[in-house]
Formats: sequence, structure tokens, C-alpha cells
Amino acid sequence: MQKRKAVWPWAVVGVVAVGGAAWWMFRDDVAQLRQATPTAAPLVDSPAAPAVQPPARPEPAAEPKYPLDVAADPALPALADSDASSWQALNGLFPADALAVLLREQLIQRMVVHVDNLTQPSLPAAAMAVRPLPGALQVEQDGAGGEQLAAANATRYAPYVDAFTRADAGAVAAAYKRFYPLLQQAYRDIGHPDGHFNDRLVAVIDHLLQTPEPARPLAVEPDGKGRYRFVDPALQSLSVGQKALLRMDAAQQQAVKQQLRALRAAITQR
Repeated sequence: MQKRKAVWPWAVVGVVAVGGAAWWMFRDDVAQLRQATPTAAPLVDSPAAPAVQPPARPEPAAEPKYPLDVAADPALPALADSDASSWQALNGLFPADALAVLLREQLIQRMVVHVDNLTQPSLPAAAMAVRPLPGALQVEQDGAGGEQLAAANATRYAPYVDAFTRADAGAVAAAYKRFYPLLQQAYRDIGHPDGHFNDRLVAVIDHLLQTPEPARPLAVEPDGKGRYRFVDPALQSLSVGQKALLRMDAAQQQAVKQQLRALRAAITQR
């Protein structure tokens, strides 16, 4: 697959798309490694506006730490009317099956809320920008009476990881800057009146880059509520975004991190 120039804020998509493996995977982490079944999880698409309160954190200074050189674009739609142009920009750039997991209503607003919550222990359904990933989490016996994440999960994540990691970071950054006024407006609308979304996005990327890379496979155990949790308490205590990265195989995780570093450099000019 050749790299294609994006015309939409794929820096954000990538983080919601990883951090979602890429963003598409985060939905499963609502259940903290939900117990696998032979059937795919049902799709959930709520048209309601994102209503999750942002996690408490000190607001940044009035001046952004990572300022963006953003030129005014008279063709940019109003935030409330941005769904059609956002979807049109994405459609045709990426495989239809990859885009099918997106919640299309209030897409920019949902993505901003989604990104803002990736450093938290869980991601409420109202904060999701995507539907559940097709298929189900797979576990297998570890040979000692326990269970572990199955290597087969990598196949489930592969199309989304591939779409994210093949994107051109420079083109992504240019598109992100074009749509940045809408992302910034959405960020301030959810309770950060003096905040800067680019600073928050960089902080979330840095958080995801700190995800540990333990030896695979990873041991899991039922939590008694129809879900799975990591046996290692240090892994179980990680954020929802970091757990999403752990669910990939080692090569996928490293590839996503490499792309996150490229995106970070492109949106910080550092």
C-alpha cells in the first residue's frame, strides 16, 4: 500500500486510532479486557453529544507550550456543521472496513473527548469516538493452568495498525493544522477554556509512548464479572490507552510508537 496524503486531522485519528491500536481498538477497553466469546461484540452507536466531563488536571498557561502556525481557512465549516466535510475527507482515503467503526455524528467533538480521556483508567461509552472493533478478544491456555492473550489478536488489529502506520506524518500534520481551529474549539467547549488542544495531544502521545513493552504473551485472569484483567498488577494499573497498546503484539506496538513519534515531531516542530 502506498502512502496517501490525508486531508483530515489524522494526528488525532492516530491517537484515537492507537494510542484505538490505532483508535479503532479502544472500545474493548471499556470492559478492561472483556471476556472473549465466539461472536463479535454488538455495535453501539449513540447519537447523543459527548457528555463526559474531562478528567481533572491543572490547566496549562495562557500561552501554548507547543504553538501551531495555523493559517485561517475560509472554507473550514463551523464546528456544528463539520460532520459532512470530515467524513467526506476521510471517505476514499482509507479502506471502508477501517472507517466503518467511526461514530459519524459530532465526529470532531467525539474525538477530542476521546483523546482527552485516554490517560484515564477507563473510557466511558459516552467518551467513545468509535464502535467496538469487529470480532472478539481471544485468550488461550498458557500450559500451566492459566490464561494469556492469544497471538491471534494481532490479526484482528492488523488492518487498523497498518492504516495508521503507513500514513505520511507530514501530510497528517498539514491536515491537522487545517482543522485545528475546530479541534481547539471543541476542546475548550468540554471544559478547558484556557487550554490548548495541541498541548494536550502531545501530552497524550507522550503518555502512550511510555507504555511498557513486557515479554509476550501476557497473562490474564477472569475478574469474576465476565471480564479479563492482567495478572501483573503493574499492567492492570495502566491507563486505557496504554492497555490498548499492550493488546497488540510487540511488533505492532513498536510500529505504532514509531508513528506516534513521527506525528509528535510533525506537530511540535521538535
